[in-house]
Amino acid sequence: MVKIKARFEWRLLLLLPIPALWAWASHEKYLQFLDDKFLDYRFSYRGEINAPVNVIYVDMDFKSISALGNIPWPRDFYAEVGRALIDAGKVKAVGVDMVFSENGKSEVYDNNRWVEGNVKLFNLMSSDPPFVLAAAYAGLTKPGPNGNPVPVAFPMLVEGLPALSDIDAPELPNFSLGSKGEWNPNRVGLIDTKDGGTRWVPLFAPTDMNFQERYDHMALALALLYWGVEPGAVKMSPEAIEIPLSKDGEVRRIPLVDRQLVEINWFSPWLSPRNPRASFVDVYNYSRALKSDKESERKVATEFFKQFAGSVVLIGPVDKLLQDLAVTPVDPIPVPRVSVHGNLLKTIVSGKFLQRLPRWAIYPLTFGLTLLVTLLAVSGGARGVSAKITAVLLLVGFVLLCFYLFDHRLLVLPMAAPLGASFTTAFVGVIWQLVVEEKQKGRIKGMFSTYLAPTVVDRLIESGREPELGGHDAVVTAYFSDIQSFSTFSELMPASQLVELMNEYLTACTDIILEESGTLDKYIGDAVVAIFGDPLPLPSHAHRACVATIRVQHKIEELRQKWRGEGTKWPPVVHSLRARLGLNTGAAILGNMGSRTRMSYTMMGDNVNLAARMESGAKLLGVYTMVTETTRTDCEKHAPGEIAFRALDRIKVKGRSLPVSVHEVVGYSERLEDQTLDCLDIHAKGLERYFASDWDGALELFRRSAPLEPFQPSVTQAIESNPSLRMIDRCLYMKAHPPAAGWDGVFEMKEKG
Repeated sequence: MVKIKARFEWRLLLLLPIPALWAWASHEKYLQFLDDKFLDYRFSYRGEINAPVNVIYVDMDFKSISALGNIPWPRDFYAEVGRALIDAGKVKAVGVDMVFSENGKSEVYDNNRWVEGNVKLFNLMSSDPPFVLAAAYAGLTKPGPNGNPVPVAFPMLVEGLPALSDIDAPELPNFSLGSKGEWNPNRVGLIDTKDGGTRWVPLFAPTDMNFQERYDHMALALALLYWGVEPGAVKMSPEAIEIPLSKDGEVRRIPLVDRQLVEINWFSPWLSPRNPRASFVDVYNYSRALKSDKESERKVATEFFKQFAGSVVLIGPVDKLLQDLAVTPVDPIPVPRVSVHGNLLKTIVSGKFLQRLPRWAIYPLTFGLTLLVTLLAVSGGARGVSAKITAVLLLVGFVLLCFYLFDHRLLVLPMAAPLGASFTTAFVGVIWQLVVEEKQKGRIKGMFSTYLAPTVVDRLIESGREPELGGHDAVVTAYFSDIQSFSTFSELMPASQLVELMNEYLTACTDIILEESGTLDKYIGDAVVAIFGDPLPLPSHAHRACVATIRVQHKIEELRQKWRGEGTKWPPVVHSLRARLGLNTGAAILGNMGSRTRMSYTMMGDNVNLAARMESGAKLLGVYTMVTETTRTDCEKHAPGEIAFRALDRIKVKGRSLPVSVHEVVGYSERLEDQTLDCLDIHAKGLERYFASDWDGALELFRRSAPLEPFQPSVTQAIESNPSLRMIDRCLYMKAHPPAAGWDGVFEMKEKG
């Protein structure tokens, strides 16, 4: 068993490609979708969290479009709102999530009116307010080699950069100031995300080798304004961005992935009390009211802007018609993408950055969990069920650990590869184990089939019951057989020929025993010991054992004829081979017995010994199959009249103090010849006279039954006597040595056989 287990554990090494494939797929981002879903579940479990910065959204919504007209609006709308938010609202910063471009000017606006709006925004921006306009690479194109436009790619450091002079600039806001020419604001913020998603954001696009000249992301630009830090004070390194927050040395360190990326920690869904908002048209109207001639209107407007004090405002499109929507880790339904900048800003200001293990860590994590889970899943034996439950609990524990570390440590452990590899490897391992066990079961079934009938083996397997370890009590029928005068065979035959003979003989006897649902106990030389009624209950065990004795005797007759037909191959003694069989039914002790290193499933007890005495004592009573009365009674209870028995004697065998009635199994009742039936009838009457101490009457009857006996003494047939002749000798002995008064008819056997 230990060797089998060891071999299987070595075979587990062949399963290593499964976790290796999962880990590789995760490392190469092929499992990104699954990992993202697992992260979404962790965001959902954690729920909303507070942020130290108040972000207020000013929505360019349907209400605003209905009131102010279709976008793009004249730039003075933004100048009006921006000035009011900065002066009256006392905001820390304002960001506009829309790239201003002259290409998008609406034809409904008069050019002079449009330029006038641009000039008003220029005048606002000239005072260097905390006002950030959007820039973007997304949607920007340039002429390709063949003249066709090609997309301008975001300059990602991890992908390798061309010469800095060849790096494309993003689409920047530009304004026509009429006679004053074109104007490009210098305070801009990128609104691009990695692959257009809502999880990872490149915090800057480089324009020089030291990254001091760069385009910062909108959220980073707003954070610098919130803290009052100049962009030039920021220290850039491949691992992090460091922002000095005070003269005392306080620094906000923003860890970078791939030298440029930061992952957004989503603080709340779009529709949340933690995301205060106002409609753009409302803010615009209140900003105009600040200039009203009516004091009441100015007062209401001033009160309105108090809600913005100390906040960061994000102006962005939210109406569905503007098609700037996307799903987020906390919003399964698409929401305005301006929420990306708000949550990234909260991430930067709070310092609550999501942490991840190094990419190579996916391999030991995946292999470690897979190994533990698979070893537990394929564990067999008595603890197999508990081990499999432990494997499931280990997986559940890993999931809970991932959720806990995310909630309390902001650590994002990969889940798709470890869980996927553990499940699939354990599943394949269990299937493989089942295949191996089925093969082992087949081998075991084949081995057991040499001891048990195939039907019994099938019933053992189907019932799920195993033979009990140790000893247990059961009522069975014990079967013993032995070849008459076997020592003669050993003397007359060489070893190879004797082995061939015994194999043929034992095979024939064993096949019949197994076909009758018996269990082979052991071979002792030429002797066969079998059990009927264990290890599975067999209610008709006595009947099946009696049938087996009849079939064995018939089979031996067939073998004798076969051996005779083989001429001189066998010595004459083989042509007359005969066997004696003995049965007894009763309680016995059965189980695996022996030593710790070698054991055998066997039976023992007084009733087993008595069965052995039936086999050996059969010779003394002139029969070839002798059984006890309990066997006859139990057999007839299950199959009345099917088998013909002949009462032989009441004897006291050597080693037992109690007498037992013994009987001969004559054969199938319906197949007996009339002569044999007459013999049995006369013999039974003679036995009655014998037990009545009528020796002469018994002698007369036994002398009449003797010529009718199926077996007559014959040297060539190796038949020494029969029951009638034995009883004649007994009667003569009893006449010469009459028993004492009160004789109970019991004859004490002085020999075992």
